[in-house]
Amino acid sequence: MDHSSMNMGDSTCKMEMLWNWNIVDSCFLASSWHITNNAMFAASCVGAAFLVVVLEFLRRVSHEYDAYLLRQFQRQLRHQQAALANATPANCCDGPSTTLGTQYATFRASGLQQLVRAIIHGVTLGVAYIVMLLIMYYNGYIFISIILGAILGKFLCDWMVVRIPYGNEGEKDERRGSIGAAGPTGCCA
Repeated sequence: MDHSSMNMGDSTCKMEMLWNWNIVDSCFLASSWHITNNAMFAASCVGAAFLVVVLEFLRRVSHEYDAYLLRQFQRQLRHQQAALANATPANCCDGPSTTLGTQYATFRASGLQQLVRAIIHGVTLGVAYIVMLLIMYYNGYIFISIILGAILGKFLCDWMVVRIPYGNEGEKDERRGSIGAAGPTGCCA
């Protein structure tokens, strides 16, 4: 059932707002993206999948840039702490105090850093909206291509890497608790 068609001279674009499996004469996003043969449709499916891979890549870039900024700040903070600790006090009572308890340093991105973060976010949002518009054509092949692109993008751009502290299995750390060899309940420790 054809719910909408756009006449473009001698050819017609099929655009349905219901689930469909149309290939030839499909249009996506603009009348200039008019599919006239199977090869164009295959290229569109590959392009849709690639667009989602780009989306996952941009998300990764955003997280990595934030982590880079924090590492850079922590490095500067360590250098400042080392310089403060190495400073020679004027008398025996001057110098850093160790009885102040926990101290906090606040990181605030510079204007340029925040601009880069905002640009990455804007481009990511733009790509995500284009993917959303492609999904709204309800074409099964494009939908499957987007899902496959998401799987490939997650596989390529979002490897799970976690640092997990470990020590001797028999030792118990009173501050954090221990599950040790007794299992997650800790009943037999």
